Amino acid sequence: MKLQTQVPLKHGNNKVDYTSQLLLLGSCFVENIGEKLAYYKFQSVQNPFGILFHPKAIETLVANAIEKKKYTEEAVFFLNERWHCFDAHSNLSDVSKEKLLQKLNSELESTLEQITKATHIVITLGTAWVYEYIKKETIVANCHKVPQKAFVKKLLSVDEVVESLENSIAKIQAINPNVQFVCTVSPVRHLKDGFVENQQSKAHLITAIHQLKEKSMLSYFPSYEIMMDELRDYRFYANDMVHPNQLAVDYIWEKFSKVWVSEEAITILDKVAAVQRGLKHKAFNPLSKEHQQFLSSLEKKIVYLQNQYPFMKF
Repeated sequence: MKLQTQVPLKHGNNKVDYTSQLLLLGSCFVENIGEKLAYYKFQSVQNPFGILFHPKAIETLVANAIEKKKYTEEAVFFLNERWHCFDAHSNLSDVSKEKLLQKLNSELESTLEQITKATHIVITLGTAWVYEYIKKETIVANCHKVPQKAFVKKLLSVDEVVESLENSIAKIQAINPNVQFVCTVSPVRHLKDGFVENQQSKAHLITAIHQLKEKSMLSYFPSYEIMMDELRDYRFYANDMVHPNQLAVDYIWEKFSKVWVSEEAITILDKVAAVQRGLKHKAFNPLSKEHQQFLSSLEKKIVYLQNQYPFMKF
């Protein structure tokens, strides 16, 4: 008896291993995947400008990094006792204008460095709804609680999403022609836009991505479909009934790793996980002989991994 539908998955042609360099950009679900990659000690850079919900925000970051833009005080503003930039998430906002500008320019350099050497770029799109700042006629990445009247809310058409993604891909490929793009649509529902509006938005994103997939410009991982079809129960959601809970994140990561992480890397991944569990272990008697043996064994595991992969830090 089958009690669950299964979303068919295709294995990636160029899988991730421990020599891979990854850049993760986009909506909050990319943070979930990024946390998994960081936990298992892959070489990755995650959202240098914080969470970016839509393709236009990602396009702006990519363009500014590649064109080596320098942020100046004209690009930031003061509100609610903090300095902000419309191109970045509020996580980068600061009480100091100088520190904010320093962070913005430093993260631009970090983005360019990772774009240049990346083997894989994972892009997660959350929404096709965007806010245009009326005063400058520019689409922002984050409104930073600026009053709604300062913006016009728009739904990007399928063609506009396609164009934005194509622009980002083309700029990246101009300096890194061999990079592998993996796109996914965030399973997080943007219900503040409205139930129907959220579905319309997701449909635009999925349609646009598949148009580029048909051109062999990227690969698609169906995280949205897995959440909607395989995990279609509120027990897989957090308390807000919008975000996937940890069980759902673990489940989707397991699906992702099966098709996008190499078999050799899975073996190392298991060894890293054993070390991570060991580091969290709390002894009843830290001075006992048994615990000292445990610590010695754990140290040997760490040394073994670091001898093979010097970039791993525990």
